[in-house]
Amino acid sequence: MATLADVAALAGYNKSTVSRALTRPEMVAPETLTRILTAADQLGYVLNRTASQLARGRTGLAAFVVPTLENAFFAPIIGGAQARAAASDLHLTVTVAPLETAAQVAALTRLASQVDGLILAAPRGDDTHVRAIGAAKPVVLVDREIPGLPSVVADTATAIGTVVAGLAERGHRRIAYLGGPAGSWQDPGRSASAREAAAAAGVELSVHGPFPATFAAGVASAEDVLGTGATAVVPYATALALGLMLALRGRGIHVPEDVVVSAETTVVDALGAPGIPAIDVDGEALGHAAMDLLTSAAPDTLRLPVRVSWSG
Repeated sequence: MATLADVAALAGYNKSTVSRALTRPEMVAPETLTRILTAADQLGYVLNRTASQLARGRTGLAAFVVPTLENAFFAPIIGGAQARAAASDLHLTVTVAPLETAAQVAALTRLASQVDGLILAAPRGDDTHVRAIGAAKPVVLVDREIPGLPSVVADTATAIGTVVAGLAERGHRRIAYLGGPAGSWQDPGRSASAREAAAAAGVELSVHGPFPATFAAGVASAEDVLGTGATAVVPYATALALGLMLALRGRGIHVPEDVVVSAETTVVDALGAPGIPAIDVDGEALGHAAMDLLTSAAPDTLRLPVRVSWSG
């Protein structure tokens, strides 16, 4: 089946120009429109009317909703979505809404009436709250799945299991997992994967939390970690890892020489120490995929692989 990119290649224009010609023909020159329509006809390209209506919309705006601005995890996802939005002639606005209360749902419902669609990161919001927004406007979920709603998820649960298995192979017999925020959709899958990997490797795993995904919570977790005698820690989020590393070093405990703490690639590279596992979520790819789903109105559920690497 021909795609918008195929039409663009044949006509010799970029995708945004082709999209504009097919959805807003009055905005392109007559010769440009003729060339694009001819290419579309040759390829048998059929415009997705749902996507066309979304792209045209009433506002030309899409919203990216995050539960907090404290978690840097969302920044590259927003950046990826922004790049795709620009290619679809949409402007992207960012708003904070945890979707944990009826008042927050009401506020976001009002916002939904002012945009053409939403990308929604709601790791702790109740399913009924999320569905209420999905009933108001097209919605794509990020890092969460609810049946019936399109979503894009980074498969961090599998990555966590891979890290635990790798630590066991490297001789760690006591490993700690620092859980995420209460009600997090991702955390049960991550902790279950950690438990399964530890059981398969015959090592001891202690699970701690819930913790908010913040630097301060990582600092506060040090007491729990030290009480287990763990020589390796797998935290839910990089912010937790950084806080824990600082707290351990403040107690004279060397990281990673005495205790290995996994983190994201940029942190591991900055430390420059061998033997640290890095979980590399491609946030930009998540953002690309989420916006692509929104503008195509596709009902897909996507799980993107997450790379695990070891320093040194």
